[in-house]
Amino acid sequence: MLNLKIIIASTRPGRKGPAIASWFYDIAVKHPEFNVELVDLAKINLPFLDEPEHPRFQRYQHQHTKDWSGLINAADAFVVVTSEYNYGYPATIKNALDFLSKEWAYKPMAFVSYGGVSGGTRAVQMLKGVITALSMMPLSEAVHIPAFTKHIDESGKFNGEPGLDKSADVVLNELYRWAVALKTMRS
Repeated sequence: MLNLKIIIASTRPGRKGPAIASWFYDIAVKHPEFNVELVDLAKINLPFLDEPEHPRFQRYQHQHTKDWSGLINAADAFVVVTSEYNYGYPATIKNALDFLSKEWAYKPMAFVSYGGVSGGTRAVQMLKGVITALSMMPLSEAVHIPAFTKHIDESGKFNGEPGLDKSADVVLNELYRWAVALKTMRS
């Protein structure tokens, strides 16, 4: 089995990322190919990049970086659940990516994005350039959720619809193909 980490990018108070990530998680755990773990950047609570050496050397001085390195190194694939802030991605995901280097390499990343009319597509497009620079494979398959608040009920639960659920399955199937292929590059 491959290890899939679903990363919640937004850390802002009142955020809806955890509800959307929980919906995606519930679909992902039904796929027998993956061990799935939710990773919440709000709980990880990385400071602004504070390592004195470049991450490619992996000479980490802080325990939070060593812990983050271990978590990411153990993964075979990622899904980032991200909002769109001012036509871009949250600074927290960029910071989390910048903390490491080799741990990300030759792994696929897919996206579940949410926002207003664009459904977070602009944030995803900007993130693709960043993860490509980390030698990752950004997937073109994604789940984009425009007007996402209409899917959140009074209890705060995100309720997908058949089209979104199908998109999630497509993403997971493609993520599995890429994760298997790229694992050989890391061997």
